[in-house]
Amino acid sequence: MTIIKPMLAKTGPLPSSQTEYSFEIKWDGIRVLFYLEKNSFTLLSRNLKDITPQYPELAALATAVANDHTELILDGEIVAFDTDGRPSFSLLQHRLGLKKAMVMTEMLKKVPVNYIIFDLLSLDHSPLLEKSYTQRRAILENLTLSGPHWQTPAYKTGDGEAILAASRKLGLEGIIAKRLDSSYQAGKRTGAWIKIKNQRRQELVIGGWIPGQGARQGQIGALLLGYYDSTPQSAKACGIPQHLLYAGKVGTGFTKATLAVLAKLLAPLRRETNPFSHQPTTKNARFVEPLLVGEFEFTEWTPNHTLRHPAFKGLRDDKDPRQVIRED
Repeated sequence: MTIIKPMLAKTGPLPSSQTEYSFEIKWDGIRVLFYLEKNSFTLLSRNLKDITPQYPELAALATAVANDHTELILDGEIVAFDTDGRPSFSLLQHRLGLKKAMVMTEMLKKVPVNYIIFDLLSLDHSPLLEKSYTQRRAILENLTLSGPHWQTPAYKTGDGEAILAASRKLGLEGIIAKRLDSSYQAGKRTGAWIKIKNQRRQELVIGGWIPGQGARQGQIGALLLGYYDSTPQSAKACGIPQHLLYAGKVGTGFTKATLAVLAKLLAPLRRETNPFSHQPTTKNARFVEPLLVGEFEFTEWTPNHTLRHPAFKGLRDDKDPRQVIRED
């Protein structure tokens, strides 16, 4: 099986030449590549972790495709929808990291997932990476992949402003613009794909926490967040080490269940020394190895390079913490 790293998008504004782009919904889920080889399927996350057992619903997709094709690689997003039909990253948290069969069976009923398919990278052992976006999409749409837990939404061309406005009205995270003539650059962030967000959101590394007070006595009160000043690749090329920069603290967006999960995950990561390049200006900090990544919503970056009004949205187990840098 040939492993392909997902192509990545840059954060930015709507492109000026909108007729040269397609526009899709930004689905607020987990990026997943679906591999079919004969009658066997594999799901790999963005950081190439095998998460096949987590989503047994997609076995039916493999069966449906295997009737006509011996091999294929799909790119898409696993999403959980709330009662209003909107994708919910917070709801999807209930499906992450499940191992016990009974819990898995229960969550399959409570939080079913859908695989939103938006690209096709290989079909019957014919690689499609060098083909343009429109060519890949045409082949994908001819497969008519639609089922109880998977779908291939249409994309729009031309009027990105109207599509962005519609996504904002529906309370969605934003849209993705993709150059119609772009090939699939595996593992690269070339700028051919652009994330246009309605709310500011960013993945950040958890480097510590502060004990709670009042109603949160005995629990986590706030998380201490950070991001690296460069990627490992850039740091190595420049011959300098990475530095974890402090991005502030967040104390909202948690449920009781989330706080319990975080406490359990952070306990074995406890360390005595500060992992950030500078000492956070907060008292009673408990530091941890910077191995957990979360997603956070906020209003803006302050002049001191910390988040203003951040809120916790959920944990991400599909991102290498060393790759977390500040998004412009």
